[in-house]
Amino acid sequence: MKMIDLILVLNLFNLLFAKPIELRGVVEGFFGCLWTYEDRIDLIKFSGENKYNAYIYAPKADSYHRDKWRIPYPEDKIQELKVLIDLSKENNVNFIFAVSPGGDLNYSGEKGEEDFQLLMAKLDSIYEIGGRHFAIFFDDIRADADSGKNEANFLNRVYQELKTKYSDVDTLITVPTDYWYDVMVDQDGNPKQYTKDFSTILDKDIIVLYTGKAVVCPGISDEDLEKTENVYNRDLGVWWNYPVNDYLPHKLALGPIEKLPTKTLKTIFFNPMCQPKFSKLCLKTGADYSNAPETYDSKKSWNYAIESLFKDVAEEMKVFASHSMHMEKGVNIAGPDDAPEFYEEAHQAVVNTKEEKSFDFSKLVSLIDEMENAADTLLANLEESYLNECKSQLVQFKRIIDADRMAVDCLKDKQLYPELKELRNIIKQNEPSAILSEKSAIKFIDEVIELFS
Repeated sequence: MKMIDLILVLNLFNLLFAKPIELRGVVEGFFGCLWTYEDRIDLIKFSGENKYNAYIYAPKADSYHRDKWRIPYPEDKIQELKVLIDLSKENNVNFIFAVSPGGDLNYSGEKGEEDFQLLMAKLDSIYEIGGRHFAIFFDDIRADADSGKNEANFLNRVYQELKTKYSDVDTLITVPTDYWYDVMVDQDGNPKQYTKDFSTILDKDIIVLYTGKAVVCPGISDEDLEKTENVYNRDLGVWWNYPVNDYLPHKLALGPIEKLPTKTLKTIFFNPMCQPKFSKLCLKTGADYSNAPETYDSKKSWNYAIESLFKDVAEEMKVFASHSMHMEKGVNIAGPDDAPEFYEEAHQAVVNTKEEKSFDFSKLVSLIDEMENAADTLLANLEESYLNECKSQLVQFKRIIDADRMAVDCLKDKQLYPELKELRNIIKQNEPSAILSEKSAIKFIDEVIELFS
């Protein structure tokens, strides 16, 4: 049975017997870039096709969402949002309209009342065009001693106002200011004051999203989720920061969703990349996961996602994508390792050379041949909309491949060629615009240079 046929059978089984996460979808919630209206239309259709049932509109770069949240959307923008809301309904997707007012929100006195009314007016304007689902976010702002109380009380008032005015408005969703586990608790695992206030005061029907142990982290186990829910004394939803790449914008996160809870999670949203087309690769695996978390297989889902999206160039895309999965910058770490098979073979070649042992380079050379064929094929044949999002990475991949070949030649001759250092410098010079395979194909080059230096 072919891989794609097997996946179809498994998907049918999951459709019939698996229990999906109740609220599952995409949150457009990244910094640094702004998707287009057409990108959102495409995403909503994609979401419906892949059995996501929610989309949160929360782009950080939309000034009316965050910095200028008090100002009403202009009429042309309102009409765009109406189209998105109507399209979402046609695709069985809940369009969730979000506002992030916390940066300068007033909570008391005349200014506090004015701000409350301004925020409600913005929500009312979305209700008038068909919006029935809302979110108020307090992430990525500065907290003070009273923030937990103020934010929770404000959310409660918004929620009560919505329920009083509208009988058909769904529950409210929020992200607290302290939205990852390590900042919620002290060294003994006890809730810090902000989390204690916020979790105690907040209405139990309001859905709270958190990101795991850190803002970006490798995974959340069932035990991790249970531990955090015990801190909050409620069910929590997950805002998952993969494949988002706003903190490492010149690398594409092309791995599968992995290492997430399999049993009790009720809400999950995946934060995509600035690149809407390539986000679909990971988001397809996220749909598989969230529709059947207990039986989800990340590797099978990843293979099927690539085969369904890239068809005639799927095998070449698998090679390229395998070198661009792991996201790491400072404490932000997520995604599978880049090209582990390549690195294992390449590293062993370095070790054997260092220990003056023989080594069969045929497999390593074959892997480099596959990489070169993948880069050339994708540059020549990839659909333009995808190529526009990855051309700089593919060109960088070609540079890395050339250096990898020369690194193999250095090991065979047991000497360092000056050209290898030159190639490595060219790779470094281009890293501000394209990054991939830092701990695999590039690490191999660095190990060879270090060996002979």
